[in-house]
Amino acid sequence: MTFPQDSVLVLVEVSPSGQVQKSAAGLIGAAAGVGTPVALVVTAPGHGQAAAEQAAAFGAGTVLINETADVATKLSTPAVDALVAAAAQIQPELVLVSNSIEGRDVAARYAARTRSALAVDAIGVSRDEEGVVASHSVYGGAYLVDSAATAGTLVVTVRQGAIDARAEAAALNAQTLEVAAGASPAATITSIDEAVVESGRPELRGAAKVVSGGRGLGSAEQFELVNELADELGAAVGASRAAVDAGFVPTSYQVGQTGVSVSPQLYIALGISGAIQHRAGMQTSKTIVAINKDEDAPIFAVSDFGIVGDVFTVVPQLIAALKARKA
Repeated sequence: MTFPQDSVLVLVEVSPSGQVQKSAAGLIGAAAGVGTPVALVVTAPGHGQAAAEQAAAFGAGTVLINETADVATKLSTPAVDALVAAAAQIQPELVLVSNSIEGRDVAARYAARTRSALAVDAIGVSRDEEGVVASHSVYGGAYLVDSAATAGTLVVTVRQGAIDARAEAAALNAQTLEVAAGASPAATITSIDEAVVESGRPELRGAAKVVSGGRGLGSAEQFELVNELADELGAAVGASRAAVDAGFVPTSYQVGQTGVSVSPQLYIALGISGAIQHRAGMQTSKTIVAINKDEDAPIFAVSDFGIVGDVFTVVPQLIAALKARKA
């Protein structure tokens, strides 16, 4: 099969149960902005066709499918082996991978094995007269910088939720990718238990809307105000490290340099002062709204809209107004 010269190889993450991860839509959208997306699906036998159809719905007309039982027994290496085999056929200028835990591992292994340039946690990709450029938010969001490869293929991990662009759905052209058994050492997976989260809220990483609370909420009971606003907006719930350390919510809620990095369309910060460690994880949000009684709180420096006031006075009014609009 012949691939376009501007092909961009996109690794589509698939869960053990065969579900395509939400990050795929942004990755394929980013690829379409700089070239022609070619998706790679690495999954357990029986899941490849459904995953390929979803990738095509996201805009990848050509999808390479590698079904292998090794996905369930070897950590990361099956995806790396498949990426190497796919890249040998496609000769892409760019490889895009989600900046998830597994994605970072796969991208690093692939870059090391192929001696490719690696750019991590990008918030966008573009093209100039010399080639593909990856954009990053660094030093706690204080600077925006670009990186590029001087030669060879550029491997980029993309922050989940950072890419707004979406490609149009494409007619599926699925191809089976044959991959030779790799000789690289791999950790053995002895069992997989997928966590089932019973919640009507979206997952924090990659959510389009996020409402976060800080130490200003005062207690775990009063943090419920964050949950109420999030439910009205259909948003995920986050928190500052101070709120997590105070025991208001679990560590999985933490947004920031040592927590989850998010880039939603809307980020609402309630009672969060805005330390640089927190801003590092949310500053690339498209619209930031902050409510804090301290008019000198650093969070206002990065906010698009700021309200100086008590969250326990302002937020109930906001919730009431949202409910009134739905009535």
